[in-house]
Amino acid sequence: VIGALSALAYLGLYLLLRGLTGPQPANLVALLVTQVANTAVNRRLTFGVRGGGGMWRHQAGGLAAFAFGLLLTSSSLWVLHRARADPGRLAEVVVLVAANAIATAVRFLTLRRMMAARP
Repeated sequence: VIGALSALAYLGLYLLLRGLTGPQPANLVALLVTQVANTAVNRRLTFGVRGGGGMWRHQAGGLAAFAFGLLLTSSSLWVLHRARADPGRLAEVVVLVAANAIATAVRFLTLRRMMAARP
């Protein structure tokens, strides 16, 4: 549920920013904002971690997953824009949904591994 809500927030933020910037800056900002929020919410609700203990380590792990997601989404956008001069927002969204589905699974598995190892 958190992953789905994060994906919706990402797409909404991407589309909002995409109207103001190019696809890559919109992707970067939308992904960064939703990644930090996703890690914090998963930390508390999914994994039951409360308090500040391990917060920075968990966010660092989340940012490592962010780097993977950014590489995947950015390269997907790059390929799309190389294949079609002006692909349109719908094509961008379709490509980003597919890339984010993979990135979300990797993010969750990364967080689960990190947070399940706590004492």
